[in-house]
Amino acid sequence: GIPIFNLARETLPAVSISGFRGIVNSTTHHMLTAMEGGREAGEALAEMQAAGIAEADASFDVDGWDAAAKTAALINVLMNGRVTPREIHRTGIGAITGAEVRQAVACGKRLRLIASARVEDGRPVGSVGPELLSEDDVLARLTGAQNGLVLETDLPGEIGIIELGSGLTQTAYALLSDLVTVRKRLWDDAA
Repeated sequence: GIPIFNLARETLPAVSISGFRGIVNSTTHHMLTAMEGGREAGEALAEMQAAGIAEADASFDVDGWDAAAKTAALINVLMNGRVTPREIHRTGIGAITGAEVRQAVACGKRLRLIASARVEDGRPVGSVGPELLSEDDVLARLTGAQNGLVLETDLPGEIGIIELGSGLTQTAYALLSDLVTVRKRLWDDAA
């Protein structure tokens, strides 16, 4: 995973984040991009399961719950929200066929499972669902297990963060990075 919480806290201290959109689930992203190349969802999922990247029961990923949980966490940390994953409007990719994905490509589009948030009526709200993106969209250019997030900010404008390869090591690093920060803050508070 992308160590987004620390990146935002340490490099954007005077910035207000008003929204974001991104690809935050490697399993579904790999499935969709594999379907662009002619494979079906089950085939791509089996590949990831064999590699130990996807869970044996991938319904949490395919149904969008993993992305919804990450979206809620991003809203709560980056946008000072107070939402739960159940409050994220969620649509998974389970009903999407390879033919639909390839038709999108034929029309110059890419189908991606997008996690997003924006401010509505003074509070952040989030959603997760398949979106058709134009080929020139930075998120449309990501393939396989790549993840990315575009932050909407008040001062520097849009900021993109791309993870070129998502796997166990990257996920473990993101967790370690957050734990080191928690430990540092606890240590600083105790001093």
